[in-house]
Amino acid sequence: MDALLLSRIQFGFVITFHILFPAFTIGLAHWLAFLEWRWLRTQDGKWRDLYFFWLRIFAISFGMGVVSGIVMSFQFGTNWAVLSERAGAILGPLLSYEVLTAFFLEASFLGVMLFGWNRVSPKLHFLSTCMVALGTLFSTFWILAANSWMQTPQGHEVVDGMFVPVDWFAVIFNPSFPYRLAHMVLAAFITTCFVIGGVSAWYLRRGVHVEEGRRMLKLAVAFAAIALPLQVLVGDLHGLNVGEHQPVKLAAMEAHWEHGGPGAGVPLILFAIPDAENETNHYEVAIPRLGSLILTHSWDGEIEPLTAVPRDERPPIAPVFWGFRIMVGLGVAMLVLALASAWAWWRGWLFGSRWLLDGWRLLSPAGFIALLAGWYVVEIGRQPWVVYGLLRTSDAVSPNITAAAVMTSLATYAVAYAVIFGAGIWYLLGLVRKGPQPFEEPPRTEGGDKTPARPLSVGEREHASTEPSSTAPAGTTSTRMEGP
Repeated sequence: MDALLLSRIQFGFVITFHILFPAFTIGLAHWLAFLEWRWLRTQDGKWRDLYFFWLRIFAISFGMGVVSGIVMSFQFGTNWAVLSERAGAILGPLLSYEVLTAFFLEASFLGVMLFGWNRVSPKLHFLSTCMVALGTLFSTFWILAANSWMQTPQGHEVVDGMFVPVDWFAVIFNPSFPYRLAHMVLAAFITTCFVIGGVSAWYLRRGVHVEEGRRMLKLAVAFAAIALPLQVLVGDLHGLNVGEHQPVKLAAMEAHWEHGGPGAGVPLILFAIPDAENETNHYEVAIPRLGSLILTHSWDGEIEPLTAVPRDERPPIAPVFWGFRIMVGLGVAMLVLALASAWAWWRGWLFGSRWLLDGWRLLSPAGFIALLAGWYVVEIGRQPWVVYGLLRTSDAVSPNITAAAVMTSLATYAVAYAVIFGAGIWYLLGLVRKGPQPFEEPPRTEGGDKTPARPLSVGEREHASTEPSSTAPAGTTSTRMEGP
């Protein structure tokens, strides 16, 4: 447990928490834009109720994503000073562009989105929601550009050990960037889609918020039936790109140790226990040649085996191998559920199917799990490189940092995250249990009371009276708990 290993564990721990919230809010921001658009088109109060319900969830999730992102950025200076020094000329501007294009855009419109209802025109409020959604995509763009450059670096020169940009277009649009951006955005949308579908299925199984549950489930089914096949296509293209630019990572994903002989092709390994020490797999269950067809689109195609590179240039095999199968397995399960639900909807028995509703409830966290599994494959699979083929992770760690210092900060993060994110998730679950509530339109005023509508209100405590107080603002009650 030296400083290098602890620093890697700490970064993995922090990013595991962080990636969940931005991915969720990327999809949720666009979902809110759709709900408000439906409200403006139809003036149906159910759409407005759903908007405010998910807006509360978005606000808390967005806040937790910001907190975890700030903590994550500290580590570049404390734990990874050499990486910051040598690649700072490229990574620094890319992350700054995210602040300029995403954070400023979101900060400009987030307040209007959260607190401007009935204080600005409906069109301006809708524009604010759309701008926040656009800001999440800008943020994704720049973060993925930076990370993709570390995976497939180009557009730079190495001067005195420093990475100096010479072509920003090549830096940003590096070989893996388009595929990884599309794959990540779709993953974020699918993650949010299955949360929405799981919540709606839970309401329908309990017999509460039935009308809202029906609307949400239909939309979740329709989106999933379109997005998941697209994700399969994008994932296939991404896999071909990995095989071209990061062949060792692809070999680790398949635990492919050696060529099977001329014309033998690559088997598709369904199950195995990789043994890196002896360079073999135990208890292997495989389908001959199917791996070649999937990985190379050729019946007898070959990929570079792990034994083609020295041991010290191979990533840890087991987490990459199993992470990839968890991601793909959950993706297949979600696809089957989406297509079965679309069929049931067409046949008219979607809402009465206990099995399908329970399937949506069971798979509601599947997007998060698949997202993390895929991210582990990406990050662990590029080891031992932090900038692929150019800078080793062991050479990027801060030279004077001690294991005790990293352990102390890691323990501090663990305790703080347990408290902060435990409370935040408990709060979110409380909002979900409460469900969408009827919205009472506050009167529009030209002057006088300047208190904005408050979308973060949790609602009445279950044991308290729900009679409005004479001093409470319209649309609230005297027993309401206020969000942060």
